[in-house]
Amino acid sequence: MRIPGVQGIERIMNAYSFTFADAALEARHTGALFWPAEKLLCVSDLHLGKAARINRREGRMLPPYEVTDTLLRLEAEIAATEAETVLCLGDSFDDLLAGAELEDEPREWILRLQAGRRWIWLEGNHDPAPLDLGGETLADHTRGRITFRHIAQDSAQGEISGHYHPKARPERTSIRARPAFLICGSRIILPAFGTYTGGLAARAAPLNRLIDDSGLAVMTGPRAVALPISACAAR
Repeated sequence: MRIPGVQGIERIMNAYSFTFADAALEARHTGALFWPAEKLLCVSDLHLGKAARINRREGRMLPPYEVTDTLLRLEAEIAATEAETVLCLGDSFDDLLAGAELEDEPREWILRLQAGRRWIWLEGNHDPAPLDLGGETLADHTRGRITFRHIAQDSAQGEISGHYHPKARPERTSIRARPAFLICGSRIILPAFGTYTGGLAARAAPLNRLIDDSGLAVMTGPRAVALPISACAAR
């Protein structure tokens, strides 16, 4: 399968390998993106503390396990890839208080994950302020021909972003939608990595403005499964 600007796409069991902006990347079945040559692991929209935020603002109780589950999966990805840089694409916390109210155990857990590697927090619309939690906080980050930021810019080239929590499923099937990477020649939009995050259909506005029907969706789950955007359900 070929799309303009993206070459050498190959499906494997746990990742979908492709070349983007001269970089060989892996869209992993977990929703993390890995750049092997740079040993860089990228995740988006952790939304840590979402259960606490919903309880605080709305008075609704959700099972308070999402921080543990998200960090367990992130730790597993760091171990599996042996990443030397971890880049979080923004909305790492569900709001400003979620970061400040993080309990000691997950706070210490994150600090342990940071040990011995570079850790970059990009600013998101939910967490625009610098975090007092180790690592670096940046508005965006450029490496080679690729720019990482939280929200896609219409005219960008070689851009990797998050924010929209894309999901996909094949149309005319009963398969449930899964978080999905969206890939075209100019950009990649990552799925949300956080446990309690929702999703926006791959062909819904405004994603259909950013990724046209010549693009590709890579569904996450037990394995990475790629399909053309044009074959994705509209909802």
